[in-house]
Amino acid sequence: MSVERKRGDILAKLTNRRSPVLLPYLLIAPLLLFIGGLAIYPTVLTFVKSFFIVNPINPPQRFAGLANYTGLFSDPDVVRSWVNTVLYVVIGVLISTLLALVMAIGLRKQFFGRAVVLAILILPWALPGITEGIIWDWIYNPSFGVLNSVLHSLHLISHYQLWISGNRLSTIFFIELVQIWQMTPLSAILILASLQSIPTDLYDAAAVDGAGRWEILRRITLPLIRPGIAIAVVESFITSLNIFDQVYVLNGSSTTASSVMLETYNITFQNLNFGQGYAMSFLAVFATMLVCLALLKVIYRKVEF
Repeated sequence: MSVERKRGDILAKLTNRRSPVLLPYLLIAPLLLFIGGLAIYPTVLTFVKSFFIVNPINPPQRFAGLANYTGLFSDPDVVRSWVNTVLYVVIGVLISTLLALVMAIGLRKQFFGRAVVLAILILPWALPGITEGIIWDWIYNPSFGVLNSVLHSLHLISHYQLWISGNRLSTIFFIELVQIWQMTPLSAILILASLQSIPTDLYDAAAVDGAGRWEILRRITLPLIRPGIAIAVVESFITSLNIFDQVYVLNGSSTTASSVMLETYNITFQNLNFGQGYAMSFLAVFATMLVCLALLKVIYRKVEF
């Protein structure tokens, strides 16, 4: 009995030691399985299919090697869509992050009607992209659009303008403004959450030491909200890289301001070249992962109070 009791005591000790270590993994196991089923498996399948010629009208599938990838890089429309998407990303990330930072700082302190302002602020993010495209198509309308009407009434323009036109840069800018309107609220909420985690004692101590608002912002606020800014930047980057609805509604299938996602749609469902569509999708996923990791590495810093 003594030997069995000792064995039981040893097993109990090992179980007690391992359970705290294993508990976090057990808790996140369902989430990992869910992500694996909905993200990792389709990504692997897309990567494998990208090496085949897949055409539902001309079966069966045939191995093509790197032909799908070389075909993409030799297509001027595809190259143009990648350049356009880079412009979408640069404009979207910079403007949305700056606006979100200003909004978050303005909403940090309590004031009358703050809850209502937060509810209104989050509304653009909650709307579907198609709905936003339709709303802004009415705003940009060259005949009766709100933007032309307001600017003309203020005598800022002499005649109504065609905002979504054949000019590449201006078209990209005005389309990306729609997405900035959509994604800035979420970025502001993410940065606001980081702001509210900063102890007020730090601000009180800085004020006692004679620090001004700019010094407090530069030396206390910005360094301590870097995790929130990093997540906001990554969120803005992913949203801008995957822009589709706004481009499709406002600019149609025109290649002037086409994005990677729009070109993927055209290749896959209009040209019925599913092999190149898989290759384009995998390149977008790979670029997203690579840049997101780089952004987190550069911007994110662990903060301890």
